Amino acid sequence: MRARRDPRAERATHLLAASSPRPRYDWTQRIGRPRRDPRAEAGAQIARREPRLRLDRQQHAPIAFAAQVPLVSAPEAAPAAIVVDDAALRILVVADPGSGPLTMLDRQLLAAARLAAGKAGGVVLAIDREAPEAGAAGADRVVILAPTPHPADRFEQVAALHRSLALPHLVLAETPAGGDLARRLAAHFALPFFPGVEQIGARGLMRAVRGRKVDQERAELPALLTLVPDMVPLRAEGPREGKVVAMPDLPPSHRTVERVRPARGSLALADSDFVVSVGNGIRDFDLFRALAQALGGTPGASRVVCDSGDMPRAAQVGASGTVLAADCYLAFGIAGAPQHLQGIAGCAHVLAVNTDLHAAMVERAELSIVADAHPVMAALLRLLEEDA
Repeated sequence: MRARRDPRAERATHLLAASSPRPRYDWTQRIGRPRRDPRAEAGAQIARREPRLRLDRQQHAPIAFAAQVPLVSAPEAAPAAIVVDDAALRILVVADPGSGPLTMLDRQLLAAARLAAGKAGGVVLAIDREAPEAGAAGADRVVILAPTPHPADRFEQVAALHRSLALPHLVLAETPAGGDLARRLAAHFALPFFPGVEQIGARGLMRAVRGRKVDQERAELPALLTLVPDMVPLRAEGPREGKVVAMPDLPPSHRTVERVRPARGSLALADSDFVVSVGNGIRDFDLFRALAQALGGTPGASRVVCDSGDMPRAAQVGASGTVLAADCYLAFGIAGAPQHLQGIAGCAHVLAVNTDLHAAMVERAELSIVADAHPVMAALLRLLEEDA
Protein backbone atom coordinates (compact mmCIF):
# COMPACT_ATOMS: atom_id res chain seq x y z
CA MET A 1 0.00 0.00 0.00
CA ARG A 2 1.03 3.60 -0.52
CA ALA A 3 2.85 4.99 2.49
CA ARG A 4 1.01 7.68 4.38
CA ARG A 5 2.67 11.10 4.32
CA ASP A 6 3.47 12.92 7.53
CA PRO A 7 3.50 16.68 6.77
CA ARG A 8 4.79 17.56 10.24
CA ALA A 9 7.78 15.24 9.91
CA GLU A 10 8.53 16.61 6.43
CA ARG A 11 8.35 20.14 7.75
CA ALA A 12 10.66 19.28 10.66
CA THR A 13 13.39 18.19 8.25
CA HIS A 14 13.68 21.80 7.06
CA LEU A 15 13.92 23.29 10.56
CA LEU A 16 17.19 25.12 11.16
CA ALA A 17 19.06 25.41 14.42
CA ALA A 18 17.32 27.77 16.83
CA SER A 19 18.86 31.19 16.32
CA SER A 20 15.85 33.31 17.23
CA PRO A 21 12.64 32.98 19.23
CA ARG A 22 10.73 32.21 16.02
CA PRO A 23 11.40 28.93 14.15
CA ARG A 24 13.13 29.30 10.81
CA TYR A 25 12.97 26.84 7.92
CA ASP A 26 15.29 26.40 4.97
CA TRP A 27 13.03 25.81 1.98
CA THR A 28 15.91 25.83 -0.51
CA GLN A 29 16.44 22.17 0.38
CA ARG A 30 12.90 21.24 -0.58
CA ILE A 31 12.69 18.03 -2.59
CA GLY A 32 9.68 17.50 -4.80
CA ARG A 33 8.17 18.81 -7.99
CA PRO A 34 10.27 21.77 -9.20
CA ARG A 35 8.60 25.10 -9.74
CA ARG A 36 8.47 26.27 -13.38
CA ASP A 37 9.77 29.65 -14.45
CA PRO A 38 7.66 30.70 -17.48
CA ARG A 39 9.74 33.84 -18.06
CA ALA A 40 12.98 31.87 -18.29
CA GLU A 41 11.36 29.34 -20.62
CA ALA A 42 10.05 32.11 -22.90
CA GLY A 43 13.44 33.85 -22.86
CA ALA A 44 15.11 30.70 -24.17
CA GLN A 45 12.73 30.66 -27.15
CA ILE A 46 13.27 34.24 -28.38
CA ALA A 47 14.25 34.26 -32.04
CA ARG A 48 13.63 37.94 -32.77
CA ARG A 49 12.68 41.02 -30.74
CA GLU A 50 12.20 43.74 -33.35
CA PRO A 51 9.93 44.81 -34.91
CA ARG A 52 7.72 42.15 -33.34
CA LEU A 53 8.61 39.57 -30.72
CA ARG A 54 8.85 36.03 -32.12
CA LEU A 55 9.22 32.84 -30.08
CA ASP A 56 10.28 29.52 -31.56
CA ARG A 57 8.02 27.03 -29.79
CA GLN A 58 9.39 24.04 -31.71
CA GLN A 59 12.64 24.17 -29.77
CA HIS A 60 10.88 24.14 -26.40
CA ALA A 61 12.64 22.05 -23.82
CA PRO A 62 11.84 21.86 -20.11
CA ILE A 63 14.26 23.74 -17.93
CA ALA A 64 16.03 21.50 -15.44
CA PHE A 65 15.89 22.58 -11.82
CA ALA A 66 18.39 21.43 -9.26
CA ALA A 67 16.94 19.46 -6.37
CA GLN A 68 19.07 21.37 -3.93
CA VAL A 69 20.06 25.00 -4.38
CA PRO A 70 23.01 26.13 -2.27
CA LEU A 71 22.67 29.36 -0.38
CA VAL A 72 26.05 30.62 -1.64
CA SER A 73 27.19 29.42 -5.06
CA ALA A 74 30.89 29.20 -5.80
CA PRO A 75 32.16 30.83 -9.01
CA GLU A 76 32.11 28.36 -11.89
CA ALA A 77 35.06 27.89 -14.18
CA ALA A 78 34.67 28.57 -17.88
CA PRO A 79 33.52 25.44 -19.71
CA ALA A 80 36.10 23.69 -21.83
CA ALA A 81 35.73 23.94 -25.59
CA ILE A 82 34.28 20.90 -27.37
CA VAL A 83 36.77 19.43 -29.85
CA VAL A 84 35.84 17.13 -32.71
CA ASP A 85 37.98 15.33 -35.27
CA ASP A 86 38.07 16.25 -38.94
CA ALA A 87 36.14 13.08 -39.72
CA ALA A 88 33.15 14.42 -37.74
CA LEU A 89 32.80 17.59 -39.87
CA ARG A 90 29.43 17.51 -41.63
CA ILE A 91 28.15 21.04 -42.38
CA LEU A 92 29.72 24.02 -44.17
CA VAL A 93 28.21 27.39 -43.20
CA VAL A 94 28.90 30.28 -45.60
CA ALA A 95 28.41 33.68 -43.97
CA ASP A 96 27.32 36.72 -45.95
CA PRO A 97 29.99 39.30 -46.87
CA GLY A 98 30.51 41.95 -44.23
CA SER A 99 32.91 43.60 -41.84
CA GLY A 100 33.50 43.58 -38.12
CA PRO A 101 32.36 40.88 -35.69
CA LEU A 102 29.80 38.19 -36.40
CA THR A 103 26.36 39.57 -37.17
CA MET A 104 23.16 38.23 -35.67
CA LEU A 105 22.44 36.45 -38.96
CA ASP A 106 25.87 34.76 -38.87
CA ARG A 107 25.13 33.48 -35.37
CA GLN A 108 21.70 32.24 -36.46
CA LEU A 109 23.30 30.28 -39.32
CA LEU A 110 25.69 28.65 -36.86
CA ALA A 111 22.85 27.93 -34.43
CA ALA A 112 20.86 26.24 -37.18
CA ALA A 113 23.90 24.21 -38.24
CA ARG A 114 24.49 23.13 -34.65
CA LEU A 115 20.90 21.92 -34.34
CA ALA A 116 21.31 19.91 -37.54
CA ALA A 117 24.78 18.53 -36.76
CA GLY A 118 24.20 17.64 -33.13
CA LYS A 119 26.80 17.65 -30.39
CA ALA A 120 28.99 15.02 -32.06
CA GLY A 121 28.91 16.64 -35.51
CA GLY A 122 31.30 19.34 -36.69
CA VAL A 123 30.54 22.69 -38.36
CA VAL A 124 32.88 24.67 -40.61
CA LEU A 125 32.37 28.42 -41.00
CA ALA A 126 33.51 30.14 -44.21
CA ILE A 127 33.75 33.90 -43.71
CA ASP A 128 35.58 36.78 -45.38
CA ARG A 129 37.01 38.30 -42.20
CA GLU A 130 38.51 37.24 -38.90
CA ALA A 131 35.99 35.97 -36.39
CA PRO A 132 37.54 35.20 -32.99
CA GLU A 133 34.07 34.66 -31.50
CA ALA A 134 33.17 31.94 -34.03
CA GLY A 135 34.00 29.14 -31.58
CA ALA A 136 31.66 30.50 -28.93
CA ALA A 137 28.96 30.84 -31.61
CA GLY A 138 29.24 27.15 -32.57
CA ALA A 139 31.95 26.78 -35.24
CA ASP A 140 34.44 23.92 -34.96
CA ARG A 141 36.59 25.13 -37.88
CA VAL A 142 36.93 28.55 -39.53
CA VAL A 143 38.05 29.19 -43.10
CA ILE A 144 38.79 32.83 -43.97
CA LEU A 145 37.93 33.68 -47.58
CA ALA A 146 39.46 36.52 -49.55
CA PRO A 147 37.07 39.51 -49.57
CA THR A 148 35.59 40.00 -53.03
CA PRO A 149 32.68 42.22 -54.13
CA HIS A 150 31.88 40.20 -57.26
CA PRO A 151 29.39 37.32 -56.79
CA ALA A 152 31.10 35.19 -59.47
CA ASP A 153 34.46 35.38 -57.66
CA ARG A 154 32.79 34.46 -54.39
CA PHE A 155 31.08 31.51 -56.07
CA GLU A 156 34.41 30.22 -57.40
CA GLN A 157 35.97 30.44 -53.92
CA VAL A 158 33.10 28.63 -52.18
CA ALA A 159 32.91 26.03 -54.97
CA ALA A 160 36.61 25.26 -54.59
CA LEU A 161 36.19 25.09 -50.81
CA HIS A 162 33.22 22.72 -51.17
CA ARG A 163 35.23 20.41 -53.45
CA SER A 164 38.20 20.45 -51.06
CA LEU A 165 36.27 19.77 -47.85
CA ALA A 166 33.68 17.43 -49.44
CA LEU A 167 31.15 18.01 -46.64
CA PRO A 168 27.67 16.57 -47.21
CA HIS A 169 25.67 19.69 -46.24
CA LEU A 170 25.84 23.47 -46.86
CA VAL A 171 23.93 26.19 -44.99
CA LEU A 172 23.57 29.74 -46.33
CA ALA A 173 21.33 32.72 -45.63
CA GLU A 174 18.21 33.49 -47.66
CA THR A 175 19.47 37.00 -48.47
CA PRO A 176 20.38 38.67 -51.78
CA ALA A 177 24.03 37.58 -51.40
CA GLY A 178 23.44 34.20 -49.80
CA GLY A 179 20.47 33.29 -52.00
CA ASP A 180 22.38 34.08 -55.19
CA LEU A 181 25.38 32.03 -54.07
CA ALA A 182 23.20 29.09 -52.97
CA ARG A 183 21.44 28.89 -56.33
CA ARG A 184 24.76 29.05 -58.19
CA LEU A 185 26.07 26.16 -56.07
CA ALA A 186 22.89 24.13 -56.49
CA ALA A 187 23.00 24.51 -60.28
CA HIS A 188 26.74 23.83 -60.57
CA PHE A 189 26.92 20.74 -58.34
CA ALA A 190 23.33 19.52 -58.97
CA LEU A 191 22.63 19.55 -55.23
CA PRO A 192 19.19 18.91 -53.68
CA PHE A 193 18.11 22.42 -52.66
CA PHE A 194 15.63 23.36 -49.89
CA PRO A 195 15.41 27.21 -49.74
CA GLY A 196 13.69 29.48 -47.24
CA VAL A 197 13.94 27.30 -44.13
CA GLU A 198 12.19 28.88 -41.14
CA GLN A 199 12.39 26.13 -38.51
CA ILE A 200 14.85 23.37 -37.68
CA GLY A 201 13.96 20.88 -34.99
CA ALA A 202 13.31 17.28 -34.07
CA ARG A 203 10.64 16.99 -36.77
CA GLY A 204 13.05 18.20 -39.43
CA LEU A 205 12.89 21.34 -41.54
CA MET A 206 9.93 23.59 -42.28
CA ARG A 207 9.34 26.40 -44.77
CA ALA A 208 6.35 28.42 -45.98
CA VAL A 209 5.11 27.94 -49.56
CA ARG A 210 2.17 29.10 -51.71
CA GLY A 211 2.20 32.64 -50.38
CA ARG A 212 2.72 31.45 -46.80
CA LYS A 213 -0.57 29.53 -46.89
CA VAL A 214 1.05 26.09 -46.60
CA ASP A 215 3.93 24.82 -44.46
CA GLN A 216 6.19 22.30 -46.16
CA GLU A 217 8.17 19.88 -43.99
CA ARG A 218 11.24 17.79 -44.78
CA ALA A 219 12.46 15.12 -42.41
CA GLU A 220 15.97 14.68 -43.83
CA LEU A 221 18.64 17.35 -43.97
CA PRO A 222 19.21 18.33 -47.64
CA ALA A 223 22.58 18.85 -49.24
CA LEU A 224 21.95 22.61 -49.53
CA LEU A 225 19.56 24.86 -47.63
CA THR A 226 19.07 28.57 -47.04
CA LEU A 227 17.83 30.01 -43.76
CA VAL A 228 15.40 32.93 -43.47
CA PRO A 229 16.83 35.64 -41.16
CA ASP A 230 15.48 36.03 -37.61
CA MET A 231 13.78 32.63 -37.51
CA VAL A 232 16.13 30.39 -35.51
CA PRO A 233 16.94 31.46 -31.93
CA LEU A 234 20.43 31.32 -30.53
CA ARG A 235 21.23 28.45 -28.18
CA ALA A 236 23.39 28.53 -25.09
CA GLU A 237 25.61 25.50 -25.66
CA GLY A 238 29.17 24.69 -24.83
CA PRO A 239 31.83 26.57 -26.81
CA ARG A 240 33.44 24.86 -29.78
CA GLU A 241 37.08 24.87 -30.83
CA GLY A 242 36.80 27.52 -33.58
CA LYS A 243 40.14 26.50 -35.08
CA VAL A 244 41.25 28.56 -38.10
CA VAL A 245 42.37 26.34 -41.00
CA ALA A 246 44.17 27.56 -44.12
CA MET A 247 42.96 26.69 -47.61
CA PRO A 248 45.73 27.80 -50.02
CA ASP A 249 44.09 26.41 -53.19
CA LEU A 250 41.18 28.89 -53.27
CA PRO A 251 41.13 31.02 -56.45
CA PRO A 252 41.85 34.76 -56.02
CA SER A 253 39.49 37.55 -57.00
CA HIS A 254 40.14 38.95 -60.49
CA ARG A 255 36.92 40.76 -61.50
CA THR A 256 36.20 44.46 -61.04
CA VAL A 257 32.92 45.82 -59.71
CA GLU A 258 31.40 49.25 -60.23
CA ARG A 259 28.90 50.29 -57.58
CA VAL A 260 26.09 52.50 -58.89
CA ARG A 261 24.27 54.53 -56.26
CA PRO A 262 20.50 54.78 -56.75
CA ALA A 263 18.90 58.13 -57.46
CA ARG A 264 17.93 60.17 -54.44
CA GLY A 265 14.57 59.14 -53.07
CA SER A 266 14.10 56.38 -55.65
CA LEU A 267 14.18 53.50 -53.16
CA ALA A 268 11.00 52.05 -51.75
CA LEU A 269 10.16 52.69 -48.12
CA ALA A 270 10.96 49.12 -47.07
CA ASP A 271 14.42 49.29 -48.71
CA SER A 272 15.43 52.84 -47.78
CA ASP A 273 17.98 53.61 -45.08
CA PHE A 274 16.84 57.23 -44.73
CA VAL A 275 13.16 58.17 -44.58
CA VAL A 276 11.81 61.72 -44.29
CA SER A 277 8.21 61.61 -43.15
CA VAL A 278 5.39 64.15 -42.86
CA GLY A 279 2.41 64.28 -40.55
CA ASN A 280 -0.82 66.17 -39.93
CA GLY A 281 1.06 69.19 -38.63
CA ILE A 282 2.38 70.10 -42.10
CA ARG A 283 0.49 72.22 -44.67
CA ASP A 284 3.20 73.11 -47.20
CA PHE A 285 3.79 69.77 -48.91
CA ASP A 286 5.75 71.32 -51.78
CA LEU A 287 8.32 72.54 -49.27
CA PHE A 288 8.44 69.06 -47.71
CA ARG A 289 8.98 67.32 -51.07
CA ALA A 290 11.75 69.77 -51.97
CA LEU A 291 13.47 69.16 -48.63
CA ALA A 292 13.17 65.35 -48.93
CA GLN A 293 14.72 65.49 -52.40
CA ALA A 294 17.54 67.75 -51.21
CA LEU A 295 18.27 65.46 -48.25
CA GLY A 296 18.18 62.37 -50.47
CA GLY A 297 15.62 60.59 -48.31
CA THR A 298 12.57 58.57 -49.27
CA PRO A 299 9.33 60.48 -48.55
CA GLY A 300 6.97 58.93 -46.02
CA ALA A 301 3.76 60.01 -44.33
CA SER A 302 1.38 59.23 -41.53
CA ARG A 303 -2.00 57.63 -42.14
CA VAL A 304 -3.91 60.90 -41.69
CA VAL A 305 -1.94 62.58 -44.46
CA CYS A 306 -2.46 59.62 -46.81
CA ASP A 307 -6.20 59.51 -46.04
CA SER A 308 -6.49 63.20 -46.95
CA GLY A 309 -4.82 62.57 -50.31
CA ASP A 310 -1.86 64.90 -49.72
CA MET A 311 0.56 61.95 -49.97
CA PRO A 312 0.18 58.67 -51.89
CA ARG A 313 -0.94 55.54 -50.06
CA ALA A 314 2.39 53.85 -50.84
CA ALA A 315 4.10 56.41 -48.58
CA GLN A 316 2.14 55.41 -45.47
CA VAL A 317 4.33 54.37 -42.54
CA GLY A 318 2.91 52.28 -39.73
CA ALA A 319 1.44 48.94 -38.77
CA SER A 320 -1.24 49.30 -41.49
CA GLY A 321 1.29 50.65 -44.02
CA THR A 322 5.01 49.93 -44.36
CA VAL A 323 7.09 48.71 -41.40
CA LEU A 324 10.53 50.32 -41.64
CA ALA A 325 14.02 49.15 -40.76
CA ALA A 326 15.82 52.35 -41.74
CA ASP A 327 19.00 53.71 -40.21
CA CYS A 328 17.50 57.19 -39.81
CA TYR A 329 13.88 58.38 -39.63
CA LEU A 330 13.14 62.12 -39.73
CA ALA A 331 9.57 63.07 -38.78
CA PHE A 332 8.01 66.51 -39.37
CA GLY A 333 4.74 67.27 -37.61
CA ILE A 334 3.95 63.68 -36.58
CA ALA A 335 2.41 63.25 -33.13
CA GLY A 336 3.15 59.52 -32.98
CA ALA A 337 0.09 57.26 -32.92
CA PRO A 338 0.68 53.74 -31.59
CA GLN A 339 0.32 52.24 -35.09
CA HIS A 340 2.88 54.68 -36.46
CA LEU A 341 5.34 53.94 -33.67
CA GLN A 342 4.99 50.24 -34.44
CA GLY A 343 6.01 50.98 -38.01
CA ILE A 344 9.26 52.67 -36.96
CA ALA A 345 10.18 50.28 -34.15
CA GLY A 346 13.00 48.86 -36.26
CA CYS A 347 14.59 52.23 -37.08
CA ALA A 348 18.01 52.77 -35.53
CA HIS A 349 17.79 56.57 -35.12
CA VAL A 350 14.68 58.76 -34.96
CA LEU A 351 14.61 62.57 -35.27
CA ALA A 352 11.43 64.56 -34.65
CA VAL A 353 10.24 68.14 -35.23
CA ASN A 354 7.02 68.96 -33.40
CA THR A 355 5.45 71.80 -31.45
CA ASP A 356 4.22 69.47 -28.69
CA LEU A 357 6.90 68.73 -26.13
CA HIS A 358 4.91 65.78 -24.77
CA ALA A 359 4.11 64.13 -28.12
CA ALA A 360 4.79 60.40 -28.32
CA MET A 361 7.08 60.93 -31.32
CA VAL A 362 9.18 63.42 -29.35
CA GLU A 363 9.54 60.89 -26.53
CA ARG A 364 10.53 58.19 -29.04
CA ALA A 365 13.09 60.36 -30.83
CA GLU A 366 16.76 60.59 -29.87
CA LEU A 367 16.93 64.22 -31.04
CA SER A 368 13.88 66.51 -31.05
CA ILE A 369 13.27 70.09 -32.16
CA VAL A 370 10.28 71.54 -30.33
CA ALA A 371 9.21 74.17 -32.86
CA ASP A 372 7.01 74.75 -35.88
CA ALA A 373 8.18 72.41 -38.63
CA HIS A 374 7.68 74.88 -41.51
CA PRO A 375 10.47 77.36 -40.58
CA VAL A 376 12.71 74.42 -39.66
CA MET A 377 12.20 72.84 -43.10
CA ALA A 378 12.79 76.20 -44.81
CA ALA A 379 16.03 76.72 -42.85
CA LEU A 380 17.29 73.21 -43.66
CA LEU A 381 16.52 73.67 -47.35
CA ARG A 382 18.31 77.02 -47.38
CA LEU A 383 21.41 75.54 -45.76
CA LEU A 384 21.46 72.63 -48.21
CA GLU A 385 21.23 75.04 -51.17
CA GLU A 386 24.10 77.10 -49.78
CA ASP A 387 26.32 74.02 -49.41
CA ALA A 388 25.51 72.75 -52.89
